[in-house]
Amino acid sequence: MKLGELVETLGGNLVQGDPQREIEYVRSSEQADSDSLVFAESPATAAEALASEAGAIVLKAGLGPFPPGKAIIEAGQPRLWFAKAAKLLNRGLPAARVDPTAVVAETVVLGENVRIEALAVIGEDVSIGAGSWIGAGAVLGTAVSIGKDCKIYPRAVLYGGATLGDRVIVHAGAVLGADGFGYVRDSQTGAYTQFPQQGTLVIEDDVEIGANSTIDRGALKETRIGRGTKIDNLVHVGHNCEIGEDVILVMGTGISGSSTVGNGAVLAGQVGIGDHAHVGASVILGGQAGVLSGKTITNEGLGVKPGTVLWGTPARPLTQVLREIAVLGRLARKPKTGTKD
Repeated sequence: MKLGELVETLGGNLVQGDPQREIEYVRSSEQADSDSLVFAESPATAAEALASEAGAIVLKAGLGPFPPGKAIIEAGQPRLWFAKAAKLLNRGLPAARVDPTAVVAETVVLGENVRIEALAVIGEDVSIGAGSWIGAGAVLGTAVSIGKDCKIYPRAVLYGGATLGDRVIVHAGAVLGADGFGYVRDSQTGAYTQFPQQGTLVIEDDVEIGANSTIDRGALKETRIGRGTKIDNLVHVGHNCEIGEDVILVMGTGISGSSTVGNGAVLAGQVGIGDHAHVGASVILGGQAGVLSGKTITNEGLGVKPGTVLWGTPARPLTQVLREIAVLGRLARKPKTGTKD
């Protein structure tokens, strides 16, 4: 892709270099060559990038002077510019092809340039949008709907009725739309009967779901994952949950049924959310923090500024938790008083 096209699409200022220069891929400074793009955000990383073999460098303004022969783009957020450039450089549509070993129902509707790899199973009434790719061994159940430019990696399983928007990425081994963990107990016999799990799952545009993560369908309504949310590996989202837009869910996080997470929230590794709990917009929960069932936690309710890290169970400001730990430590070290008999 021509450097001028990247700048026209992503913004920034080409302060040095030929806009007709072809850029093939992104690289680190150590691995760069004349066809690649690197980025820098500080004087130290800029010096490393400028000394590399990279053909083009995106960096913050004021990190010059620049040696001749390098194409230089100045941008307010070089790392973000670099990440978006990487997507543009890798956006080639797959060649339309259905592997002869794939099982594709006659009622499936395929958009242009869809590719389906070996041993994938595509059920009745499935719809797959233009430019999407279905990896080897993936399973799409009845009436699954997939938007444009999606990537479903090998052995991912989408239960019947799941709906995915555009540019959704589902990594290997993820299971979307399975029954939720909902049972009714007979008070006389102690036996459990499954509560109906016949709702739907909706994944909005630009969501990424990590390997071996699981998201349950709704019981009688829907589970929904909002636009732009990024889900790490080994995350579980229970039935009837509503996850907002641009949320981050890190590895090991578990969200119980009928809970909500507001826009822009960040849940770090191994966070646990009880059922019918509510995490507000822009809340940050540190690793292994917990929100008890039925509780609501918001920055406003705790009287803290957005960006404050909450920790512990029940989750509360990290500074408060550290003070509590310090007090307990002092009590533990306090010498015993009194005399022995």
